Amino acid sequence: MHHPATLPDDGSGTLFGLDALSPGAAGGAAGPSFRDSPTARRLLPVREIHAEPAAAASPRGRQIIARFPGARLVTVDSHWRIPGLHGNEGNVERWVRVKGETLVLGERKTLTTRPNGRSADWIAPGASNGCAMACAYCYVPRRKGYANPVTVFTNIDRIIAHLGRHIARQGPKTEPNQCDANAWVYDIGENGDCSVDALICDNTADLVHAFRQWPTAKASFATKFVNPDLLALDPRGRTRIRFSVMPPEDSRLLDVRTSPVAERISAAADFLDAGYEVHFNLSPVVLRPGWRTAWAELLRHLDDVLPERVKRQAAAEVIMLTHNRELHEVNLGWHPRSEEILWTPQLQQAKRSENGALNVRYRNQVKAEALAALRTLMDTHAPWLRVRYAF
Repeated sequence: MHHPATLPDDGSGTLFGLDALSPGAAGGAAGPSFRDSPTARRLLPVREIHAEPAAAASPRGRQIIARFPGARLVTVDSHWRIPGLHGNEGNVERWVRVKGETLVLGERKTLTTRPNGRSADWIAPGASNGCAMACAYCYVPRRKGYANPVTVFTNIDRIIAHLGRHIARQGPKTEPNQCDANAWVYDIGENGDCSVDALICDNTADLVHAFRQWPTAKASFATKFVNPDLLALDPRGRTRIRFSVMPPEDSRLLDVRTSPVAERISAAADFLDAGYEVHFNLSPVVLRPGWRTAWAELLRHLDDVLPERVKRQAAAEVIMLTHNRELHEVNLGWHPRSEEILWTPQLQQAKRSENGALNVRYRNQVKAEALAALRTLMDTHAPWLRVRYAF
């Protein structure tokens, strides 16, 4: 049975709605920066920064260290191997606290742009890994052991130069596909949340500004956090922001430390007016008692509150839940109630991932029937919402 959610908190007793600024109150020259607001500071009360020497000495690293002057700086040989942080089972009980209080600075050594073909044409080398939010189903912690704070890659100039060369090699896009009709789409936030990264440093701003100069390409990232500072970046239509949404009762249980779903939806028009393309991720779709009714209510809400200009350009990705046995064990240590709906062996089947981890997905027939049901709900309640792909 599904019960109303009681969220774990970060130890401060504070949960994270956007109470400091409305989405319309963008930061920048015209007003205070949202990342200096009490809300942002509560999400990232950084006390410890683990940094590779070159990352700490870089311009971006110095910017971040100066931003958190009270944090203890710890030099590490590798951002991947930090004693006491990665692989430390004792951190499970501090899962959420570590996300807010710890930052890692490193340099991305390998710059590889991978083909995708689903959400984007290409997966760009990300400027971060990990997140200050704590979604119970997040796949990123699977590689990090028992802690998943934000790792910021400080060599953003090399990342952008790599992307520029890759985009130039592609030339113009000559055939439309499900990613985009005209532009090569690059996902710039595969392993993090660019809206949260923008609270830490200017990596996200640098990427948005870079894509303005590339007429054949478009940046794309999914987010569960409404950061008004992004409204001031002037993307000129070259960045697609995908607000991830799910029924609010599911989000309150699973999307720990994120912006409320209603705020993500209400921000869509502001972001469109600021020059972004605005899409939605229906993600993840979690099958639990009453899920059809809950999704119908969410779709009706989208239809009721979004203005026509948002609907005309909107599209959606539909992503069914994928879970992981190791993450299931971690969640049992800090947020066991989430596993009541995430870990449902009677509906799921195992699949070994490329890196050897044991993932679980809904059984083929269960998934097919659920996707068909959700598409029917979309046709009924939000017929304007085009599905770019469903997975």
